[in-house]
Amino acid sequence: MMKILEHIEKGESQITEFKLSFQKEVIAYVVAFANAQGGKVFIGISDDAKIVGVDIQQESLQNWINQIKLSTTPSVIPDIYIETISNTTVVVIDVKEYPIKPISFKNRYYMRKANSNHLMSMEEIAYEYLKTKNSSWDYYVDTTQSFNDISLEKVSKFMQKIEKTFNRSFDDTPMQVLQKYGLVRDEKITFGAYLLFVKDFCLISGVQAGRFKTSTDIIDSISLNVDLLTEVEELMIFLRKHLMVEYIITGNPQREERYDYPLDAIREVVLNMIVHRDYRDSSDSIIKIFDDRIEFFNPGDLYDGLTVEQLESNNYKSKTRNKLMALMFKECGLIEKYGSGISRIKKLCKEHGIIEPKFEELIHGFKVTLFKEKSNVGVNVGVNVGVNVGVNVGVNVGVNSIYEFIQKHQPVRTTMIAQHFTSVTQRTIERWIKQLKDEKKIEFRGSSRTGGYFVK
Repeated sequence: MMKILEHIEKGESQITEFKLSFQKEVIAYVVAFANAQGGKVFIGISDDAKIVGVDIQQESLQNWINQIKLSTTPSVIPDIYIETISNTTVVVIDVKEYPIKPISFKNRYYMRKANSNHLMSMEEIAYEYLKTKNSSWDYYVDTTQSFNDISLEKVSKFMQKIEKTFNRSFDDTPMQVLQKYGLVRDEKITFGAYLLFVKDFCLISGVQAGRFKTSTDIIDSISLNVDLLTEVEELMIFLRKHLMVEYIITGNPQREERYDYPLDAIREVVLNMIVHRDYRDSSDSIIKIFDDRIEFFNPGDLYDGLTVEQLESNNYKSKTRNKLMALMFKECGLIEKYGSGISRIKKLCKEHGIIEPKFEELIHGFKVTLFKEKSNVGVNVGVNVGVNVGVNVGVNVGVNSIYEFIQKHQPVRTTMIAQHFTSVTQRTIERWIKQLKDEKKIEFRGSSRTGGYFVK
């Protein structure tokens, strides 16, 4: 009795609905709960949670059950029972989450979201169907692409990555590996195989990244439509190129480098973008690097009704939109553990001494923002931490530093060097670059727009 009262006092919610009487619309609420996490429909309660009661006979309950059973596909049979609260009769329709989804009522599919019913889209219906089969979109055959569109050489490199990471060897050919991992079905490639090993231009994997001085002034940019493993590598190169780095002299022979953002956190965000993206959405993923923050935007809603609150509290059951791609990334060592990305990103930012990242659900998209701003608690760089212990942080600016910077971050453009060595004039940087070129220590490769300096 107390639990029922507590339930009612909390009002309508993700798992609670109030109705004054049993009408056909009640069946829509039953379906919505069955397609979500389950819930209870209280008959005899007003919208404002007042206990009004309902006149009921025992045979009426069986009639309700029959109506619900005959009006739903597949048939749903909920538990229905009577509760007496202060001499007032209330009927409870207790709906469990249904194992076979989605359920329909009059050929319409509803799902409970927050405190109301949501009419499911065709995409959501398809996803629920795939989840029931314990499958995902990337396991399905791509009818518009063929083996001519993927590179077996890239499959071989993928195999080598697994061998190197886990110290194991393959006796199989690249084609056999594709078949064993389910990347090929009925002698046709899957969407997963296409995204992972596309030979050239990929229609559905577009990523745009840019370095912004203002909201509209772009200093540098990159556009990628390649296979997913290459995208991770290229994006990390581009992001690292536009980060500030401090050289920390600790007394050890090798100087330590410290970027203004934790590289592992950036890599975790990029991996999550690539693996969990909704590739059926025609929009590109977008990364924007500003002076004080980096924004990562992915098209597609959070999967399976997940909320930002659940993500940040780590109070959720990890489910994967693209199971095949997640498996492949895990196989080659890029992903260590499913469902740990958000908490790992927050932990890395805290350890690095910057403020907590921001996670936002937007209209048909999800955004993560990393901030450069230092937190009050964290790593205090550039201060004495003891009588005999000190951390001397700074950039030993000179031609050798320029050379080491290029060696570490190649390809490097002059603008990138100027952004890093802020205490040095543009003319001095150009003079040092000319000196290194004359000494044949560096060379410029590529076009004037996209190329950069490399160590020879």
